[in-house]
Amino acid sequence: MSVASLGYIGFEVSDLKAWDSYLTGFLGLMPGRSNGTSARYRMDDRAFRLQIDEGKADDISFIGLEVETWEGMQALRGKLDKEGVEYAPASDNLKAERGVRDLIVLTDPAGLQVEIYVGATALTSVPFNSPAGVSGYLTGEQGAGHVVLASEKMDEVRDFYTRLLGFRLSDTIGIAISPDFTLTLEFYHCNPRHHTLALAPMPAPKRLHHFMVEMATMDDVGFAMDRIGKCGVKQTMTLGKHSNDRMISFYAATPSGFDVEVGTAGIAVHDDVWRVTHHEVTSMWGHKRCN
Repeated sequence: MSVASLGYIGFEVSDLKAWDSYLTGFLGLMPGRSNGTSARYRMDDRAFRLQIDEGKADDISFIGLEVETWEGMQALRGKLDKEGVEYAPASDNLKAERGVRDLIVLTDPAGLQVEIYVGATALTSVPFNSPAGVSGYLTGEQGAGHVVLASEKMDEVRDFYTRLLGFRLSDTIGIAISPDFTLTLEFYHCNPRHHTLALAPMPAPKRLHHFMVEMATMDDVGFAMDRIGKCGVKQTMTLGKHSNDRMISFYAATPSGFDVEVGTAGIAVHDDVWRVTHHEVTSMWGHKRCN
């Protein structure tokens, strides 16, 4: 009775053209279906992994969390019913738009739309082909990547994703803001990806601090770094290696102001042997702020 992966992410953005160039030219995602106010992008054989919709928020607008089986979907519905959690069955139009067989819509305690689904569409007849030459992304059972959300309602948000949806704590990182205050980041997994979700207990102008895409090889990451200047992208953090998931990555600003982490070689979490730990630094090396 838990979700299995982050299937897709939706963003509300004010500049569709800039985002299209960013996602295809810089990150190397493959364009999918689009219209004048919305566009979808592929990372693998799925119909889409990222969607942008025109609007003023310039922030994350929804996430899609995948359940592996029809039986699992029914069990999760039953759990939500038992807990008295409000949700809405998706309309046929929304299910068709998302390309899934069944879907329910609910809202997390911080106001983010959460879509839980089963039976995503695979476009096996149209192979993934990166316009920037990216050899591939690590998706499959590990999903589309991860999101880091800022929230002032940590207790409620934590309870929603862990007790109700089945996310499990991987570890925490303490960031010393001042001699008297340490900010503790919490990292959660729902599959072997070290974290699909991270929570930051802080007020922020946007819900989303950053999202991450994991490329197949270090060369893919290196070539993406080479595209920074060509694509007019602002790099925000240097190449580095995180202390907890061991991801080698760099960060860059999106056209909406929040960051994307572009990485590779993250470790896998196996629940039967994993032990929760606490880290006192975010990175083993690198990840320095760029001017």
